[in-house]
Formats: sequence, C-alpha cells, structure tokens
Amino acid sequence: MSDSKPARTTPVIAAEVPARATVSSYPEPFAARMAGREKRQLGDAFGLTVFGVNLTRLAPNSESALLHRHSRQQEFVYVLAGTPTLITDQGEFLMTPGMCVGFPANGLAHHIVNHSDEQVELLEIGDRNSDDTGHYPNDDLVAIRVMPDGWAFTHKDGSPYPSHKA
Repeated sequence: MSDSKPARTTPVIAAEVPARATVSSYPEPFAARMAGREKRQLGDAFGLTVFGVNLTRLAPNSESALLHRHSRQQEFVYVLAGTPTLITDQGEFLMTPGMCVGFPANGLAHHIVNHSDEQVELLEIGDRNSDDTGHYPNDDLVAIRVMPDGWAFTHKDGSPYPSHKA
C-alpha cells in the first residue's frame, strides 16, 4: 500500500471502495486477457500489509487471473455471487455462491473463469510474502514480488518484459 493514502478507520460498504485503476498488472499480451475483471482492494483501504483482500467481479467470459501458482503465497477464494468455473491442474469445477477454495504455496495451478451469462463476485484473500514468485504453466511468464506493492515480470528464460506501472 502506498504511504500517501490514509487508511480507513471506519466500516465501509465493500462495493463502494473504488475499483483498482488498472485492470491488470500483467504485461501485454496477457493484460488484455483480464478485460472484464474488476478488483476492489479492500485490504488496502484499511492499510492492511500482511495480507490482501479483494472484492473481484468477473463479467461474462472473463477470468480472475492467468492459470498460476505461487511459490510462497497462500490464497483463499469465496464465491459471493454467480457460477464461476475453477480451473486447476486437476480439472474444472463449477462453483456456486457460498463455496470456497484455498491454495497452499506451491500447490495446484489455478484460476477462475466466468463461463456464465451473469456477473460473478468473489472475495479473494492472500498473504503478501515478499519472497513470492508466480509461475504460469500455460504462458511464457514469471512474476517476481517487488515490495512493497508490485510485481516484476519476466519471460521463463529470465528476460524481462517491458516495465510498466502496476
């Protein structure tokens, strides 16, 4: 979280937290694949630095992230609305409101896709380990956590993607 924004100290309606200004921190051509995704960084609104909390909305035919796994980060997702499809190394699973799933570090590669005609709402929670690396089995991409609040991206051969502001 940037030190320039004061953290909230009172309750807030999650849907009223402003959506993240950038749709994705991925470099192109991957960022375009996140069209239809909206993230509201609820944890940042309260100055949380150890873990992040996002209210994520997926329009029809959009996805939460590229298929990925983290080296250090643990993730938890709770379905608030809609019927998203969880895609992992083990297959596809239809989810409904009230369902949840968690991913330990170095666990299954995963992402959530909205194949339905209705909006999906998710609550995403994950720690912010400074030594984390994201691995993308289907894409030529590696993400390296750059503290305090961003990622650097390289090709799998280690060559960097052009830098951009996350």
